[in-house]
Amino acid sequence: MATRLGKGVLAAMAAGLAALASPAGAQPKTEITLARFFGSCEADYGTNTDLSRARGECGVITTLVNKFNAENKEGITVKPQVIEWGPYYQQLTSRIAARDIPAIAVMHTAQIGDFIRARIVEPVDADLKAAGIEPSEFTPNARNGVTVDGKVYALPWDTHSWLWHINVGLFKQAGLVDEAGEPRIPKTVDEMLAQAAQMREKTGKPYAVMATTGSGDTANGARSFYSWLYDQGGSIFPGGFDKADLRTPEALASFSVFEKLAQANAITKGLDQSGAIGTFMNGGAAVWFTGTWRIDDMLAAAAKPGSPLAEGYTVRVFPSLFTKESVWTDNHSWVLLRGGSAKPEVRKAAQTFLKFMWDNNLAWSRAGHLPARAAVLDEYAKLPLRQYVVGIPQIGRSLPHEARRQFGFQAMIGEEIVSVINAGKTAQAAADAAQERSEPLLRGR
Repeated sequence: MATRLGKGVLAAMAAGLAALASPAGAQPKTEITLARFFGSCEADYGTNTDLSRARGECGVITTLVNKFNAENKEGITVKPQVIEWGPYYQQLTSRIAARDIPAIAVMHTAQIGDFIRARIVEPVDADLKAAGIEPSEFTPNARNGVTVDGKVYALPWDTHSWLWHINVGLFKQAGLVDEAGEPRIPKTVDEMLAQAAQMREKTGKPYAVMATTGSGDTANGARSFYSWLYDQGGSIFPGGFDKADLRTPEALASFSVFEKLAQANAITKGLDQSGAIGTFMNGGAAVWFTGTWRIDDMLAAAAKPGSPLAEGYTVRVFPSLFTKESVWTDNHSWVLLRGGSAKPEVRKAAQTFLKFMWDNNLAWSRAGHLPARAAVLDEYAKLPLRQYVVGIPQIGRSLPHEARRQFGFQAMIGEEIVSVINAGKTAQAAADAAQERSEPLLRGR
């Protein structure tokens, strides 16, 4: 009896000491994991919480997480799991298979359909409601990207698209600017090739630079291909989503643009992403084929004294060279993975973090992407060069969620384009190979 009483007294004393050691009203600690790409920049932003100092995708996303961890009152810590963009989905799938499942993951909306069919991504309608986020606040483009069969499967984060990043100084040297000093954007393939010849003659520089050899670089060719395909009203699934057709007149014309650029020595060969960035930043090419996400980085580069971009840097929506104005688009979004936030406290913490991110959607869009939140579009339009890209959601096109293996098609088409640019493959041979590869790709899931 005395022993039992002694143990009870000791337990009560321990509880009292624990209470004295903890601040009144302290929140229990909850950790949530966040799988993402967007690069790693701890050396520059590892402790930064000032969003006004953050530049580029990596700087902004790193700062946002730092800020949330430092300022939230619920005792929540977000632990990023940074994965390289190229193998991101393969690694994410492997982690899920190994039951190492992050609570939240970034996901392109082009991937959502496959992950829903695999029962990996869950609807978040109830989570958004609990967080105080209304889907009516989404831009139409973003809402379409995250909605399947009337259910919302992710918090949209942006709309991103494909641009020409332009060295205006080189365009001036080549005599390819109008009376206002703005670059003249070609309207046909022949006009682009004529400009490329003039650029080479006047400056000795190639017209276009595009990364083609690094992990994930195949997406660059595919996004260009899709943009020119959509300009013609084309599709890789003209007869339904069970069978692709990569040999339509529109698809062949799109492959042919790359063949003509390569034959004219108008596009760089054999560069990875860092090589393409360095080439453009150092004045080695007039036009860089890449996305909205590079706007802020290039503005920062152009602002440096003595920069080869100091004579002028601008962007334009990836131009139509055919019959209609269209461009490839996709969306980044935040998904909750099945099993990753099963514990109620983790789910609640994830909802809190999503609300914080939604409230800071404009800060993210400063990197270049168009915001997913309609209420901040006017502010976004006031940012440098954004007047040239704000119309993208009206002309942007994406494959619908019914199209399976979208990233598989992106990689496959891009690999064929890489062969056209770097190895001299013909457009017809690339189209034939893509067609042959499409059938087992669709059977793969």
